[in-house]
Amino acid sequence: MTTLASLSIHTISATAPGSPAVAGRIRALLSESGLGSREDPTRGFDHGVFVPLVLMYPQADVPAVMLSIKSNYDPLEHINVGRALISLRSEGVLVIGSGLTYHNMRGFGSADAKPVSEQFEAWLNETISDLDPQVRNERLLNWQRAPAARLAHPREDHLMPLMVVAGAADDDVGQRIFVDTVWNTAMASYRFG
Repeated sequence: MTTLASLSIHTISATAPGSPAVAGRIRALLSESGLGSREDPTRGFDHGVFVPLVLMYPQADVPAVMLSIKSNYDPLEHINVGRALISLRSEGVLVIGSGLTYHNMRGFGSADAKPVSEQFEAWLNETISDLDPQVRNERLLNWQRAPAARLAHPREDHLMPLMVVAGAADDDVGQRIFVDTVWNTAMASYRFG
């Protein structure tokens, strides 16, 4: 059994209700897949959770459970976490990965940011929309080989949530549903299913 010491499941926040039942189901699915986890019912939501959720559900009336990323940023481990959670989708659980297509804090707003972010986002879009999920996931595993990859993501913490969602997407083909330029950088959102 692989122990994911930093893979924590959080179920509460200041306003949105948690779901201990869903957290327990997540832990069971991870365990069945040989992935260890721990639950931390005292930790509140990270900004990557509460920012999108407050926009989607401003009344905070939808139970939410946050799953932390693994601190080693291994793409395969994160895709495998998503694969373990595939059945949640048919159980009425929305799996969201919150990150950015470009996350270079030193680059935001610079003249170089736009071409770098556009190159990497174009690669992400091509990857996510590949008709073969095995090809998609293989490309994601090797994301560092993408055009401008390390310029767009000096650290991959904002990219790992996408790996989990791609794993949970199973055979669904992804599609870009939004793209815009913010602080001279291309930003996009994708959806599976």
